[in-house]
Amino acid sequence: MRYFLVAAIGALLLAGCSTTNLPVGERAYDIIPAPSQQNRAADYKIGPLDILKVTVFQEEDLSFDEIPVDASGNVLFPLIGQVTVTGRTSIELASDIAARLGDRYLVDPQVSIIVSQSASQKVTVEGAVERPGVYAIEGQTTLLQAMALAEGPTETARLNEVIVFRTKEDGVYAAQFNLKDIRKGIQPNPEILGRDIVVVGDSFAKALFRDLLQLSPALASVFVQISRR
Repeated sequence: MRYFLVAAIGALLLAGCSTTNLPVGERAYDIIPAPSQQNRAADYKIGPLDILKVTVFQEEDLSFDEIPVDASGNVLFPLIGQVTVTGRTSIELASDIAARLGDRYLVDPQVSIIVSQSASQKVTVEGAVERPGVYAIEGQTTLLQAMALAEGPTETARLNEVIVFRTKEDGVYAAQFNLKDIRKGIQPNPEILGRDIVVVGDSFAKALFRDLLQLSPALASVFVQISRR
């Protein structure tokens, strides 16, 4: 039993010390940057079931506080009919609507669009957290806030191995962050966007040893004896 425990725990400790080889430090923030007010609204891609506020300058009949995006990612707009909006930014959509109105109905229309409710913004939090799942986010959200949605890391979480996956136009990117340093303010708190996936690493050795002790308190005395020799 003694040699089995030493071998098993030793192997697991070595496994728990493995690294992900993903970008860390400054290189991680090149991929998943900290929040920035600059161009934040312009980066958001409109999705199904979002609600838009559309304003056409000096045209009350063409201005609406709420226009819902349907499940297919389209909206119906007066005069120009159905418009595909999903996957486009507010600036892109406003420019398209202005161009269509300007072709036949208005002279140099000024259109502005705001996403008042972002139903399509969801983040997945997995791994060593208390409540893994998919969570809706509204407005600017950080990694710490995403962790709070999942009720925080577990006792066996590897806080230096928090990985964020992000889908961009040319593929899926990933970066590794140290949650402990972020909490202390040593490192910036990266921004989490809709469709991001956050995975918190787990210390398997710590988890297994905790479970072993819960199953058989007698093992605790065996391990203590091993440690003292």
